[in-house]
Amino acid sequence: MADFFQEFLNPPSAADRRPNDPVALEYLSTLASMPLSQLDTIEHQSLAQSSHSLLLSLQSLSKRSHKSIISSAQNHSHLRTALPILAASINDLTTAIPRLDNEAVHFSTTYHKSGDNDILNARKRALLLSRNVERLVDVLDLPALLSTAITTGSSAPAANYASALDLNSHIRRLHSLYADSCLVTSVSTQADEAMQAMAKNLIASLRTPGLKLASALRTISWLRRVIPDLDSTGVTGNGGGLGALFLVCRLSTLINMLAALEPLRELAEQERIRQQKNPPGSTWSGGQQTERYLKRYIEIFREQSFAIVSMFRSIFPAPASEAAPKTEDPDPLQPIPSAVSTFPFHLIEMLMETLRIYLPSIRDQPSRDSLLTQVLYCAGSLGRLGGDFGVLLATIDAGDEAEDEWVEVVRRHRHMAGRLESIVGGKEKGSPEPIKA
Repeated sequence: MADFFQEFLNPPSAADRRPNDPVALEYLSTLASMPLSQLDTIEHQSLAQSSHSLLLSLQSLSKRSHKSIISSAQNHSHLRTALPILAASINDLTTAIPRLDNEAVHFSTTYHKSGDNDILNARKRALLLSRNVERLVDVLDLPALLSTAITTGSSAPAANYASALDLNSHIRRLHSLYADSCLVTSVSTQADEAMQAMAKNLIASLRTPGLKLASALRTISWLRRVIPDLDSTGVTGNGGGLGALFLVCRLSTLINMLAALEPLRELAEQERIRQQKNPPGSTWSGGQQTERYLKRYIEIFREQSFAIVSMFRSIFPAPASEAAPKTEDPDPLQPIPSAVSTFPFHLIEMLMETLRIYLPSIRDQPSRDSLLTQVLYCAGSLGRLGGDFGVLLATIDAGDEAEDEWVEVVRRHRHMAGRLESIVGGKEKGSPEPIKA
């Protein structure tokens, strides 16, 4: 019935066919169920009342929410342009997502931890450097510590030089472990320069005039660690290159000490020149300055020559002689002898040359006897080490009576030496025997 009323009130057309409104259908059903008298009287008033209440509601709504309604209307008008733009953006996003995914996959494969990338490698090295910066600083401080230990080694050599050698050994160990590292190679190069300075200091310490045996032993032991190539005992005999270095340093010290006598030598040279200008057969009363020079020269020579040779034999003892098996064809290339085997000859030649030059200037008999006795004592001192050169004094050309004078001096020297030996031997025979258990 309600559908019939709706079709009657709103006849459908072919151009506009809208679906049935459920509210209108419900209202038409209500009208169909009401009697005609009620429709004529009450329904008209009810509709007017409902229309008025709706009008009031609309007025209050428009008064309360007119701004929001106007804004909504404006925004709704913008939807016609915004929705196409949103659709275009969605289409662009849809087409860009595959490219973004491809780029993300490419990034993940390129900068993966297991991949080989220069940027990642540089970042890894930077992170590794950041984590190990304290260790690197410690490694970089090693040359400075080594130089400080070497520089202050003169005040406390036993401690500082030992610390310097330990630091150098640590640097060598690092260089052997990380031979490809430029940093460790640079540190090793600086350490080599510092050790060269230490070697120079040690060699300079061997030239000190008052060198003691303990200091020499300690210095040679350090040099063996600083310059191991010199300590080739199996090739060059006792001490090897270190032995020759020690002898050269001590010989340089001896020459410097003798050079300090240059003022006395100049006076002796002047006396020698005056003697040569003296007419033959005339008396010569000079030679005092020459005597002073020779006495001081022989005194220094005796003390230093004995100290050099004895100290060398204490530092570089001769190896135990081992009987080599005899062969039919012995090796013609024998081992090179020890450096000290020919060193005393050089010292003796220095003394003999000085005596040949200046001894003839002394004509006073007691003075000559005193000098010759002093030389004999020097020869005996070296003779205890295998370098007695007393017989060489006879080769000095000091005049016609020099030979007799030399024989007399030797006789008195041997007589005094015999008496001294007999006195020492008598005391040994008169000493009480040790008590036997």
